[in-house]
Amino acid sequence: MNVDVSNADNRIVVGDCAKVMAELPAESVDLIFADPPYNLQLSGELLRPNNTKVDGVDDEWDRFSDFAAYDAFTRDWLKACRRVLKPDGSLWVIGSYHNIFRVGTALQDLGFWVLNDVIWRKTNPMPNFRGRRFTNAHETLIWCSKSQDAKRYTFNYDAMKSLNEGLQMRSDWLLPLCTGSERLKVDGHKAHPTQKPESLISRVVLSTSRPGDLVLDPFLGSGTTAAVAKRFARRFIGIEREESYANIARARVDAVEQLTDPEVLEIESRRTAPRVPFGSLLDRGLVRPGEVMFDARRRWHAKIRADGTVISDKTKGSIHSVGAAVQGAQACNGWTFWHVERKGDTVPIDVFRQRVRAEMAN
Repeated sequence: MNVDVSNADNRIVVGDCAKVMAELPAESVDLIFADPPYNLQLSGELLRPNNTKVDGVDDEWDRFSDFAAYDAFTRDWLKACRRVLKPDGSLWVIGSYHNIFRVGTALQDLGFWVLNDVIWRKTNPMPNFRGRRFTNAHETLIWCSKSQDAKRYTFNYDAMKSLNEGLQMRSDWLLPLCTGSERLKVDGHKAHPTQKPESLISRVVLSTSRPGDLVLDPFLGSGTTAAVAKRFARRFIGIEREESYANIARARVDAVEQLTDPEVLEIESRRTAPRVPFGSLLDRGLVRPGEVMFDARRRWHAKIRADGTVISDKTKGSIHSVGAAVQGAQACNGWTFWHVERKGDTVPIDVFRQRVRAEMAN
């Protein structure tokens, strides 16, 4: 290969992904998203009830002689991914029932550690035209760390919670297929048969990387991963075997406008924010000894003690332990559970914590 990819940030490279990755520096990539051939094992044409042909995947790149050949191919590219992935990096692989279980076995055999399997539920799946099986309405994503010992992998938990209207994001994602204006076409036909929606890849990129991180896609296809990475100010390397797809991806990425405003790109995380003891609120006079706190619906109450602990009619301790005890729960975030009254308004004490954090940052 004549292409120098030793410093290939923000580039799309044509070639076999395992061979291209062999030329990249070891442990240089923060996030890998892989959408490999699914080995669909299609035989014959698939027709709709009106006898029109379904524009499915019948390309040469999705054909393997048998499962053993597919497994060998899978292990080759996964080994290459493992070499270039940073110790605290993440790998995502998407697939269907045709291949994802075989890929999952290879991942575990090679030492990757599965963090989640995520189900992409399609709002508009293709019907099962033959009527002999259930409609295939989902695909599976496997999210892995490099090893069981990797504890510092990126997960933007609070960002995902914000995207989900303040609720912890679940492992089933209801998102539409790539259709309409987002679907790339050439001469009226799909530019790529398996183009993934940007909403899906955006969630992967935003949840497990940070601005400036290097994102690698070994099966770039029409360029969705590179386009999303560029938009959110991540560096990217896309590898694609087919020159025609690579050209489509380059044109697509060139048209993407990158976000540059630091305030827009910032990913807040309560876990990395400065720790604020509850006693700091007392020190600053934001709450007072003897003041009574209550939950949002005023069902439970607790009095603030001078030493920063709180006491209810059931127990005494921290804002968290007392909050859990009054509810009969195993755990409680006391910052968001407890409130006080200020000028007739109910105010969560977390407002005061954020004020102290802002002071600490200045």
